[in-house]
This record gives sequence, C-alpha cells and structure tokens, in this order.
Amino acid sequence: MIRVGVDIPGREYEVLVGPGSRSLMEDMLPSGVEKVAVVTQEHLSLELHPGVPFEVVLVPQGERAKSLGVLEEVCGRFARMGLSRSDAVVALGGGVVTDLAGFAAASYHRGIAYLNVPTTLLAQVDAAIGGKTGVNLREGKNLVGAFWQPAGVLCDTELLTGLPEREWRSGRGEMAKYAFLSSPGEPERVASMGAGMLSLPLEEQVAHCVAIKAGVVAADEREGSRRAILNYGHTLAHALEADAIARGRDDAIRHGEAVAIGLVFAARLAMRLGRIGSERVAEHEAVVRGFGLDYRLPAGWDSSALVGYMLRDKKAHHDLTFVLDGPRGVELVTGVDQGDVLATLSDMPVADGLDSHQGL
Repeated sequence: MIRVGVDIPGREYEVLVGPGSRSLMEDMLPSGVEKVAVVTQEHLSLELHPGVPFEVVLVPQGERAKSLGVLEEVCGRFARMGLSRSDAVVALGGGVVTDLAGFAAASYHRGIAYLNVPTTLLAQVDAAIGGKTGVNLREGKNLVGAFWQPAGVLCDTELLTGLPEREWRSGRGEMAKYAFLSSPGEPERVASMGAGMLSLPLEEQVAHCVAIKAGVVAADEREGSRRAILNYGHTLAHALEADAIARGRDDAIRHGEAVAIGLVFAARLAMRLGRIGSERVAEHEAVVRGFGLDYRLPAGWDSSALVGYMLRDKKAHHDLTFVLDGPRGVELVTGVDQGDVLATLSDMPVADGLDSHQGL
C-alpha cells in the first residue's frame, strides 16, 4: 500500500493507493460518524464495509449527472435518510461521481465529511484528489462548485480490473498532463515519460500522479496561483466537452481524450506566441502518442462556439486565459489574443468524425 499525504494546513488527509485499499474505509471515516450515504451509479455493485449503517444513493451515468437538478435530488435523499452534520458521504465512482458527491457533501448542512473511493483511472490519478467539486451548467463545465477537501481517498487499483479501454485512455490523458508537470526544466526527460510511466506497476503510476497533484494542492488549495497549472490542456478540453454536451453527444469524447487534444493545442498556441519552439511541440505530440492517445480535433467543431466556452472558463479574467508552456515551465497566461486562438484551432489536425476517438 502506498500512502500519499495531502498536507493542506488544518485539512490534511491521506490517499491510500493499492489493491484492496477500499477495505480500509472504516478506518478512514472521521470519528463520530453514525450513518453514511454512498453516492454511486447502478453499474457499480461492490461489497462495502464502512462500519456503520449506510444507504446507497444512485445517480445517472455520464456528464448529465453533474447538474443542479441531480444535486437537489441527492441532497433531498440525504435529508430523507436523516443524514446529520456529523455523518458522512462516500463517493464511489469515477470523476462525475466524486465531483457531484463532493459538492453535495460541501452543500448539505453547509458541509459534511466525505470520502472518495474512485473507480476509474482518471478519478484515481486526478479527479478524486484536491477537493475540487462541482456541477455543470448549459453554459459550460464545472461553473458551479466548491473547494471541499475529502476526509481521505482510497485508490483501490483492484477496481480498475475490467475497465473499458476508453476509460483507460481517459485516465491516460490526465497522466500525460502530469508528464509535463513532473519534469519542469528537464525537457529531455519528457518525451520518454509516456512509455516510462506505463512501464511502472499500476499502483506506482497512480501514486506518482497523486503525489504531483498533492504537492501542488498543498501549496495552493484554492487556485490562487500555482494550482492553475493542474488545468494544463483543460481550457480547450472543457470547451470540447461542453460543445459535445450542447449537441446532445456527451459520450462522444471522454475527459482525458479531450485533455490530450488540449495539451497539443496548448503547445501549438504557446509556439505561436513565441513561448516555446517546434521541438517542444513535438515532445507534446510524442508524449500524447506514447500514452496511446489521439490529438486530432473531432470533426464538426465550430471555432466561435469553442472560443465562447473558453471565455467562460473559470480561469478566465474577462479574457482568454490559458495554462501554457514557456521558458519558466507551465504557467498561467492571461489576455491571449482571440486571433491567435482561432489561428491555432485552424492549424490543428481534424479527425474523420465526432465519434472517432472511441475507436482509437
């Protein structure tokens, strides 16, 4: 079992990574908890041992679960089951569940404890750690939410057995991001990060990413400055996801698949702005390919719609704001000219169809 501490002053907790870690749920719940609400999805039927009475709260599949309507239903269920301020929520599922259940825990009784038991690679390496919770609006992804740290995270790698291939790719999109955050100032190491990271035992792959995120979050819990680098590749990624949702095709592209595209787009935009050279862009493309991912834009995208979503991105300061590579490494860049964004979008390779990433 690998233990990674998230050392936020006054809100410290541990992430336990390894096979069977979910069996330690009872030990990780705060003292005094008498009842637990397990927020999960219908396809996840696991034997749980929280050590106290619990009820299961089912939520829909996909991004449609991350809505204010579903949030109201979940909190209403908490009330009907008599969940008190001293009780807890367990989020059992992927990033959609941890985002939604964490926000419900942050909101119900103005905040109760919650524990994350992520069941996808993406959630284990990223979404379940750091306390960012929230839901979507029609206007964009994750526009309503709260910073609410979990009491702990149990990354049980046994739960990844049998994960569909697209879910593996989605998780690897976030892992590709961490390749660029783990080697600042050492670009010669980055191109080998894909194959190098995937050669490690699975629990070490997960723990490596968790440790990078834990260090960033501990230094900047509420994204005042440095934590924004964790959004590398995410500005375009969230726009692509929002555009797919608006088309009624929220399954057309997974989050990590969109992040992979966003990483290469961000590198090409950084080159256009004179921040990096073509060699560094090639390294981004090599890392993404090394994780078995595609960086082509889905067909049928609309540049004005994507820019509209980017303008509503939560990092933005009434402008176009991106996390971009540069001489000092990956950092937040504000006031990016819309013409440069549109030109970079036009230069991106385009896939054959909206669903093309499903078959890679």
